[in-house]
Amino acid sequence: MTAAVFFGCAFIAFGPALALYVFTIATDPLRVIFLIAGAFFWLVSLLLSSVFWFLVGVITDNRDGPVQNYLLIFGVLLSVCIQELFRLAYYKLLKKASEGLKSINPEETAPSMRLLAYVSGLGFGIMSGVFSFVNTLSNSLGPGTVGIHGDSPQFFLNSAFMTLVIIMLHVFWGVVFFDGCEKNKWYILLTVLLTHLVVSTQTFLSSYYELNLVTAYIIMVLMGIWAFYVAGGSCRSLKLCLLCQDKDFLLYNQRSR
Repeated sequence: MTAAVFFGCAFIAFGPALALYVFTIATDPLRVIFLIAGAFFWLVSLLLSSVFWFLVGVITDNRDGPVQNYLLIFGVLLSVCIQELFRLAYYKLLKKASEGLKSINPEETAPSMRLLAYVSGLGFGIMSGVFSFVNTLSNSLGPGTVGIHGDSPQFFLNSAFMTLVIIMLHVFWGVVFFDGCEKNKWYILLTVLLTHLVVSTQTFLSSYYELNLVTAYIIMVLMGIWAFYVAGGSCRSLKLCLLCQDKDFLLYNQRSR
């Protein structure tokens, strides 16, 4: 039973991300490099958050109580802000690299920012999902019985679905965030930051896993629709894609903007 829970939750959490990687990224070495670079930027943001948390633990002498709870909430808020700052830094780096490539070889077609936004967002999401869920996933192999002391018996399943929504949200956040940077619309960046904060802090507001999942999935659907239209999608292109009649749909023949 533990093996079934392990593999089931693993495929729920990482299956869609793995499919996106295999069908849209793995065939292009340049996209793989950008994906790894995005994952690296997220790791650096995690490192800075960890350094802050270590310093806070030293200053407070790791005391328990209400102070520690407030520090935990503040740490989550700071971590989200650092992640979005590194998303902005990664956009600046990609923008400079694209402009440099054009100046060196004007005939070379640089990857579009829409494509880079998608790839970097998936890199952020995969690394975030791995670090947030890998320990929980390893515990699903046992020993022990979830819910024996009155907790939710669906803890692993809920965690898997939450990891999935976080990964997909990072993809959508990346697309919307880069579009906001391209158009110099800073309210879009603020919207991405606020939705990221809401999803990350809602567990502090409610202890009901199912309610948190519903809220997170509502935000994911809304951000997904926004990212779809930002990436150049439309009702017509979606219909053609579902009918397998649109060979130029979104990622496969992106043109540089």
